[in-house]
Amino acid sequence: MLRARRQERCFAHGIHPPEAKDDTRDLPIKQFPFAPVMIVPLLQHIGKPALPVVREGQEVARGQVLAEPDGFMSVAMHAPASGVIQRIALAPGISGKMTPAIFLQPFAGSSQEVGEGVPCELASATPAEILLAIQQAGIVGLGGAAFPTHVKLKVPADSRIDTLVINGVECEPYLTTDHRVMIEQQADIFIGIRYLLKVTGAERAIIGVEANKRDVGAALQSALPADLPASVEIVAVKYPQGAEKMLIRALLDREVPSGGLPSDVSVVTVNVATTAEIGRLLPHGRGIQERVITIGGPGIRKKGNYRIPIGTPLRFALEYAGMAERVSRVFLGGPMMGQALSSLDIPITKGTSGFIAFTDAQTAPQPEYPCIHCAYCVDACPLFLNPSQLGLLSKAGEYERMADEYHLMDCFECGACSYVCPAHIPLVQRFRAAKGLVRKRRGSA
Repeated sequence: MLRARRQERCFAHGIHPPEAKDDTRDLPIKQFPFAPVMIVPLLQHIGKPALPVVREGQEVARGQVLAEPDGFMSVAMHAPASGVIQRIALAPGISGKMTPAIFLQPFAGSSQEVGEGVPCELASATPAEILLAIQQAGIVGLGGAAFPTHVKLKVPADSRIDTLVINGVECEPYLTTDHRVMIEQQADIFIGIRYLLKVTGAERAIIGVEANKRDVGAALQSALPADLPASVEIVAVKYPQGAEKMLIRALLDREVPSGGLPSDVSVVTVNVATTAEIGRLLPHGRGIQERVITIGGPGIRKKGNYRIPIGTPLRFALEYAGMAERVSRVFLGGPMMGQALSSLDIPITKGTSGFIAFTDAQTAPQPEYPCIHCAYCVDACPLFLNPSQLGLLSKAGEYERMADEYHLMDCFECGACSYVCPAHIPLVQRFRAAKGLVRKRRGSA
């Protein structure tokens, strides 16, 4: 039976920004065309860049391995199209830094079929073999974090997992990628859950779906295989309900400790799109060379959900989707946790859940005023931090104090504090910069 959580079982604090999902939630996934040149960065994940195993001038087939993992904290890269390797050189990334990448020119007129590989047989594969298959498939968290999935699934020796949480909340405004995957790839999701249950040793799985997707919840529940120990649960609509700590709190009433991991409370969480890719790829021994993204926002003419080849240049994608006049800002990801781009000359990567374009009408600059200590940000923060105090310390350059006394590193940059601030202080941007400085200092110490 489809169960709905009462409002009081939702996490505390949080906000309710406009959902802005009506334009794309009912649009089926469409295949995106191939760009004249694809740019495949060797670092599309948290960890070490992959090591190229192809050379310039080499012809490759779609799905062929282009780069192998460089150690455990790395994943493989695969050809998004059949074509020829133009060059291996530096390319701009979302952070503004130049990163090594493989430039691939697709063959015109190619069928672009993906060949079968060596399948990872669910019935006979060991957990270690499943982890290796996920790494070799190049699968990372598709919700935006791009953390290597095989690393996340490796349960610490002193931990026991009893519950697998499949995150289908998708609370970020405008994005409907997961919504469509849950409608159109249910069989892949259920197969993926079987792999995940085996590799984690969890006894059950819960698919968490926000209440604005009741059609999705009902469809998943009715399609659940009778022998799959899984359920679908509806949680309240609130941002950031999709953050794993918040979802665990809402579904299981368990509190992940400060600085801790879900495994500390016997839970593993996996994004629903990541789960679907595991179920889609592993039985065929294939690697991830495309993903579903949402292209939307007021600055886009052909809004929709697209299965787009990894490495598609953003400028090509925007031109195909049709930009409105006076587009002033493009976010990779959603407007709350996504990143505003300073350049369109970057490629779509595995961690790209969507891109949202806004015009001048939505992005008029707001003057920043001094903090008035209204505590709106304190009431909004789902982790019970004090964004006001953190903001003042950031302005004073007291980054170590932010981390040591005010738990800066617990912040997952949801943007709720910035959203509610009447003084228009860019709190989350300051916290992101401060966290980077603290990591840099402590890493070099």
